[in-house]
Formats: sequence, structure tokens, C-alpha cells
Amino acid sequence: MRIHASLTLIVIGQTSAFTVSNNNVPSLLVTAKSNPSPPPLSQLFSSSANTTPDTEDASDEKTITKKDASAKITSGGHDVKNSSTEQVEIDPEEKAVQMRYLDHQRKAKTLGFPVDVRTLVEYNHGFAVLCTNSKSMEGYPSGSVVAFAPDADGRPIFLFSKISPHTQNVKKDKRTSLVIASKEFKGPSDGRVTLLGKTSIIPPEEHEAVKKIYLSKHPGAFWAEFGDFKWYRMEVEDINFVGGFARAGAVAPEKYREAKPDPVSEYGMAVATHMNEDHMSSTIAMIEKEIPGLGVSEAMITSVDSLGMSVKVKRVPRTGDQPQQFKLRLSFPRQVEDRKDVKNVIVTMTREAAMAAKVAAGEEEDGTVAPINE
Repeated sequence: MRIHASLTLIVIGQTSAFTVSNNNVPSLLVTAKSNPSPPPLSQLFSSSANTTPDTEDASDEKTITKKDASAKITSGGHDVKNSSTEQVEIDPEEKAVQMRYLDHQRKAKTLGFPVDVRTLVEYNHGFAVLCTNSKSMEGYPSGSVVAFAPDADGRPIFLFSKISPHTQNVKKDKRTSLVIASKEFKGPSDGRVTLLGKTSIIPPEEHEAVKKIYLSKHPGAFWAEFGDFKWYRMEVEDINFVGGFARAGAVAPEKYREAKPDPVSEYGMAVATHMNEDHMSSTIAMIEKEIPGLGVSEAMITSVDSLGMSVKVKRVPRTGDQPQQFKLRLSFPRQVEDRKDVKNVIVTMTREAAMAAKVAAGEEEDGTVAPINE
């Protein structure tokens, strides 16, 4: 890659727009074309975005050179403009913290993109943006917020009124896309997926089966009894997933169909909300135990699944005064199976974190821990 700048951009993910394989933590190392040697380790975390850093390798150099204001860095489809010529020296202790963070995140357990996508679609609130090719404005895309419910293969089921514009569009052109955001979506660091495929009317012999699926997601859908509403289903042909900054990629339709939604994710946000409201100090302690010296001041759990938790954290680096925000993955010591199991594992992790903190402070271990309720 010929890039007129020297920068290390570190990202985390299983697979991404930067061509990352599942459960492999990559690094995107952008180097100056005049210097073939490994690039230096830069500031790992961003103070302006909720990124999730991740790497495979990193140099032990302390400095990074930034080019003039006209220099433009292109990395994985993202353009970054540099406006500084200063040399940035990384504090040795800060660099050590970054390396511990990278090593920890490289080993963190994740569900994998197909399961992530199936989980997002399954536990979404049941509303998304359907994009169709406009019949009245030929050549223009048309977007409509519609209710949907996924079937056992993850295919969206719809109930459309005959007079709706999107129904008329689908009748003319079956090619559609459905943009679905995660139930907890609040910004670009949260998950969303676009399903593309052909949407067609469902044969009468399947109406009772799809009606049952639809009403399980939308129990108040009184319109299901209206005679001018018809059942439709999308056959998914292409999937584009964005799990957050630098965590994006395509999922093969067959992998999507084969994947099963993660059962713990169905109630994971309830667990996250309880922890965030009543036990944030425990989450911070768990992170400090796993990544000593990270110095997190705020830790908001954004999702909980059977393999662990995703956490949005805030910290101020040793040598700076600007807070940095990013996401990290905190794995469970084993796969959990139900709500009670989640509670037991989190209590164990909290107790171990409290003991580790006392040992680090030179205090006696008494094994006590604040209770975590359902």
C-alpha cells in the first residue's frame, strides 16, 4: 500500500472491512512509502470516537511522524486527514498498558459475525427500514418503516397493506433491502445490518404458520385480521453487517441461515442495565483485573451474550488530560447458558476482581463482594 504518511491504526474485530478473519484480532498498519520498516506504535485510543481497537502485531517504537496538512491517509475505506507535523512520544508505561490491552482483546471470545447478525435480527424490536425501487418515481429508492418478524431461517416476514407505496413497489420489482438496527442502537458504535433479497407474496397454505411467527413478535398486530393486508417474505441473498467502528463485513447467506441466535442476548440488556445502574464499580474492577493499569473511570456494558460482555469505557491516559472513549470485550471464563448462570459468572468475576484489587493494594483477602441481584 502506498500511503504518504506514517500511522498505526489499530482496530478490533473478528472480521471487518479491513479483511479480518473470525476471532482474529488484526492490525491495520499504515506506513510511509519511503520507510519499509515496521511502523511505530501510535496513540491507541481515540478521544473523539467510540472505536474498538484491535491488532495482530505492533511495533515497540516510541514515536510517530505525522505529515503536513495536505497528507491524506486511506485505510480500509476510511479517509483520515492529518494536520500536524509534530512528533508524538508515547510514555513507556502508557505503551505497556496499550500492549496489555491489545493482547487481552486479541484473546477475547466473540460469537462470530453470522451469530451476531442472526442475534441482532432475532432480538430487534421488530421494526426496520424497508428500501424498495419506487414505482411512482422511477429510478429513485423509496424507504418505509415497516414491522417484520424473522422466521427460523432468519427470513423477514411482513404484512403489507395493498395500498401502501412499498407494496406497489414490491409488486413491480421484488428487489428490496431491509436495514435493521440493534435494539440498543444509540450511535455508530452500535450494530446494524442490511439484508438484501427478493420479497414476494407468501402462498396461502403458509399463512397460518407465518401469522403465528409474526404475532409472537407483534402480539398487538390487529391488522393481521384485515382482508386488505397480505403476507410477504424476503429471501435473503446478501448481508452487510456493521458492528461498530472498524468492525464490518459481509456474511454469506448460507452461514446466516445456519447460525442460531444467541439465547443469552435475548435478556442480555436487562443484565447490562442492572450492572450499569447498580454495579459499575464492579465492571471497572473486572476490567482492571484483566487489563492492569488501563485506568477506566467509566464502564457502560452495551451488550451481554453467552461468551461475554461488550463494554464502552472512558479513560484519561497517563500523559494527557483528554478523555478517551472506546469499546472493549470482556470475556466470561466459560460459556453461560441461562440468566442464573450469567449472574453466577458475573458474581465470581466480581469477587475475583475485588480480591485482585486487595492483593494489589497489599490488603488481606476476605472474599467479600457486594451482592448482585437479579
